[in-house]
Amino acid sequence: MRKLTAAWSVLAIAVLALAGSTPAAQAAPEDIKEALGRVPGLTVVSENPAPTGYRFFKLTYTQPVDHRRPGAGTFQQRFTLLHKEFRSPTVVYTSGYNVSEAANRSEPTQIVDGNQLSMEYRFFTPSRPEHPDWGKQLTIWQAAADQHRAVEAFKRLYPGKWLATGGSKGGMTATYFRRFFPNDVDATIPYVAPNDVINSRDRYNRFLANVGNDPACRSALKAIQRDVLTRRSEFAALAAADAAKNGYTFKTVGSADVSLEISVIDSYFAFWQYQRQSDCATIPKAGAPAAQVYAWFERVESLNTYSDQNLEIYVPYYFQAAYQLGAPESYEDYLRDVLRYPGRNVSRTFVPRSVDIPRFDHLAMPDIDFWVKSQGKRLMFVYGGNDPWGAEPFQLGFGTKDSYTYTVPGGNHGARISQLPAAQAAEATNTVRRWAGLPPVSPGVSTRSVPAGFPDFDADLTMVERPRL
Repeated sequence: MRKLTAAWSVLAIAVLALAGSTPAAQAAPEDIKEALGRVPGLTVVSENPAPTGYRFFKLTYTQPVDHRRPGAGTFQQRFTLLHKEFRSPTVVYTSGYNVSEAANRSEPTQIVDGNQLSMEYRFFTPSRPEHPDWGKQLTIWQAAADQHRAVEAFKRLYPGKWLATGGSKGGMTATYFRRFFPNDVDATIPYVAPNDVINSRDRYNRFLANVGNDPACRSALKAIQRDVLTRRSEFAALAAADAAKNGYTFKTVGSADVSLEISVIDSYFAFWQYQRQSDCATIPKAGAPAAQVYAWFERVESLNTYSDQNLEIYVPYYFQAAYQLGAPESYEDYLRDVLRYPGRNVSRTFVPRSVDIPRFDHLAMPDIDFWVKSQGKRLMFVYGGNDPWGAEPFQLGFGTKDSYTYTVPGGNHGARISQLPAAQAAEATNTVRRWAGLPPVSPGVSTRSVPAGFPDFDADLTMVERPRL
């Protein structure tokens, strides 16, 4: 029998050779660039350098400006694609803001060692219609429909498991996408995603009043805020010089003085959002030289944060916060006696008057919240213990299936699975791999090491996630 089998093998090879084909040639994989060229509405803008074993593309995709009225026009949405293998798991990622043009890998992409399709959120330039109708076209459903069409198109290329992820507003976006199109992906991993379903001032304020494990740190932050507002003219002069150097104007918020005051108020929230507990030691003492204090604010919350030029990038976010997303009210009562513009730190303040904002949609966030609690499945929420945005998190409920919430002790807005205690990190990592159809990782083996050539993903996330609100 062995001789007969061997004879047939030789004969098969000979026949293939005569036909000008070999088994290897028949199984040759399709080129990804050629495959992309056949996706309707997709344009390959460029192929850029990528780490060994990957290919990286900048793309645009034609989307309807209004998914409820497909004939109302289209716009070009920016994507990037990090391609590894056609049959590898694929992660669809959005920051909720602009798309990064670097070949980053989100943490879930690292865990599953797969492909990553990254999307720019609609209305963030240049992914904006020529004549936008903000109230009808910039909604959480319209953005979810963008992702739905993109995933449907790319599933023709990537038939394996699909995961959705994003950080902060991107984590919210991933959750909303799953609510409206629950079967598009196999699982969703939102990071540090706020859930302002109650839009409660008290919940955020209670969190901020007790955040961290060092009352002295909170007191030092409040003292330096008061110091700046008491010595306002000194710091206004430094901020004005910086504004002149950079060409900043302040028409949207009203004046440079309003911008300075809001920035000082925000600095308490921003410190806990992005800094670490150990950074409490860097807080200047009240009465320190103005230049030293100003430099500290530049690291934590620039006193020119709310210039027109800095706000312009994020207007779509502030619009959504004022229309559907909600946002925490300002934590400022302890500064009332030194404020000139109390209550000004609200989303509407940061949207140009030329943009009309519809009446706030009080049903949007409760709908998402109820879906998570009653129908959500294969969801993993990751939060940072010191991150103020975790004051009102997504919570699992009576109908949630195969879903988990993890909190990084002392973590900030850059919290991730690898920062969890070892046992939880291993558990969460293997859950993500299970959802992706992959075997568990052996103890002590990391799937999150960054191959040579990849930039640091967390740094990129911080870059795009600048607004406090």
